[in-house]
Amino acid sequence: MLNLAQLGGSRPSSPIFFATPHRVMFFTGALQAILAFAWWGWLLVARTGALPLPATPWPASWLHGAFAIYGVFPFFVFGFLMTAMPRWQGQADVGGRAYLAAWGLLAGGWAMFHLGLVWPALLAPALVLVMAGWIVGVLVLGQVAIAPAEERRHALLACTALLGGVPGLACLFAYAAWGWSAGPRVAEAIGVWGCLAPLFMLVCHRMVPFFSSNVIPKYEMVRPYWALWLMLGGSFGHMLLQIADLPALYWLSDLPIAVTTSWLSWRWQLRASFRVRLLAMLHLGFLWLPVALWISVVQSLLLAAGHTALALAPLHALSIGFFGSLLVAMVSRVTLGHSGRQLQADSVTWWLFVGLHTVAVLRVAAELSASAYNVLVVAAVCGWLLIFTFWSIKMVPIYVRPRADGKPG
Repeated sequence: MLNLAQLGGSRPSSPIFFATPHRVMFFTGALQAILAFAWWGWLLVARTGALPLPATPWPASWLHGAFAIYGVFPFFVFGFLMTAMPRWQGQADVGGRAYLAAWGLLAGGWAMFHLGLVWPALLAPALVLVMAGWIVGVLVLGQVAIAPAEERRHALLACTALLGGVPGLACLFAYAAWGWSAGPRVAEAIGVWGCLAPLFMLVCHRMVPFFSSNVIPKYEMVRPYWALWLMLGGSFGHMLLQIADLPALYWLSDLPIAVTTSWLSWRWQLRASFRVRLLAMLHLGFLWLPVALWISVVQSLLLAAGHTALALAPLHALSIGFFGSLLVAMVSRVTLGHSGRQLQADSVTWWLFVGLHTVAVLRVAAELSASAYNVLVVAAVCGWLLIFTFWSIKMVPIYVRPRADGKPG
C-alpha cells in the first residue's frame, strides 16, 4: 500500500520554507487570516458609505463564513496535526512530498477562490482543488493515526473530525456549481460543529493537562474520556439541530458541554496556569468554549420562550474567542518550539493575545447593542486585522529561516 505519510522519503532540503509541514501551513494560514478579513473589513466599512461597495458573487456573509471556516483555520489545523500527531504516536515525521501535495492543493484552491470573487466561474473548480488537498491531508494523517501506538484515540478521532470538513466543502461546491440554496448554511453547521469544534476540543483535552503537568507543581492530571465523548457527542448533536434549523433546541446539546467544560477549566487549574504566559494562553483560550456554550444555552432557552436575542453572539464567542485565541496560543507554541527558540511568550505575543480577547468581546457586544452594532463590528474586524498583522510580522519570518539551534527541520 502506498504510504502517503512517508512519500518522498527525506524532507526537502532547500529552501528551508518547505522543510516542515508547519512552516508552509502556518505561513499560508497567516496570509489567509489577513487577506480574508481585509476583504470582509472593506465590505463592512463600505456598507457605511465610506468606501465603494464591492460586488460579490455570493451573499457576503456566506463568503465570509466559507473563508473563515474552511480557508483560515484549516491551514493551522493541518500544520499543527502534521507536526504533533507523529509525536503523539511515536512515529517518524511526515514525509515532504505528502504534506507539500496537501498544502499545494489547498493553497492553490484558495488562491483560485480569491480570484473567483472577480470571476465567479472559478469558485466551483477552486473548491474541487480545496477538497482534493483536504482529502490528501486527511490520508496523510490517517496513516499516522492507524500506526501501532499505546494510545491512538485522540489521533483517530482528530482524523475523523477533520474528514468532516469534506462534506462541508461539498455543500459549498453544490451551491457554487448548481445553486443549492441550503449549501452554505449546511456547510457552516458541518464546518463549525462537525469539524472545527471537535478538533479544538480534542486538542485541548490532550494538550492542556499535559502541558500544565510540566509547569504547575504537584499537578493532578485530569483527562477523563467520558468528558471527551460528551463534548464530541454534544458538538455533533448541535450540528444536526442546526442543519434541521431548530435553534430553540440547541440547549439540549450545549448545556451538557457547557457544564462539563466549565468543570474541566476549573480542574485544569486556570488560575495556576498564569505561572507561565504560554500555558495561560491555552487555558484562557479554552475558557471561551464554556462561555460560548452558556451564551448559546441562554439564547436557545429565550427562543424556546418566544424571545429573539443575542443573534450571532454564540458563534463569534466560539469562533473568535475559542478558535481564534487557541489558534494564536497553539501556533505560537509550535512555532517557538520547532524553531529552536525558548518556549516563552514575550510581552508582544502576550498583549496581542490579550487584544484578540478584546476583539471577541467587541464582536459579542455588537449583538447586544443595535445602536452601536456597526461601530463595534467594524472595530472588531479592524482589531482582528491589526492583531494578526503584527502577530504575522513576528511569526512569519521564522518560517523562512533555519532553526535557531542549528538542528534540521
